[in-house]
Amino acid sequence: MIRNRFAKRRGAAMMEFALLCPFVCFLFIGAIDWGFYAYCLISLETATRSAALYEGTQNNPDSASACTIVVNELSTLVNLGSTSSCGASPLVVSASKITGPDNLDAAQVSVTYTTPNMIPIPGVLSKQFTITRVVTMKIG
Repeated sequence: MIRNRFAKRRGAAMMEFALLCPFVCFLFIGAIDWGFYAYCLISLETATRSAALYEGTQNNPDSASACTIVVNELSTLVNLGSTSSCGASPLVVSASKITGPDNLDAAQVSVTYTTPNMIPIPGVLSKQFTITRVVTMKIG
């Protein structure tokens, strides 16, 4: 009698797993995408800040030296492993001398990065993002 009662419930866990598996896979893929995008944002912010810090020590900021710094900082990103130029997608870097808010010279570095195609989640994540960071640093 006891054996029959458990035999009827035997496949319940397998059925629950089969019903929830697509949802769990969907969440797993979303977590991987979010993690990659977060890593891109943090890396891009760090690279832009490093380039602006260096350009702030120069009298005439130039995009070539800023590009070198940004490429070195972002070398771990997926689609930038062999990139050496900063004039076209996926990486665009520009550095210029501007007048800061205190009417003194400042260096402004702008970095635009386009992520590789990822798995889109409708309504939450698109297939690809373009991220731009701009940092201004006082010269001197």
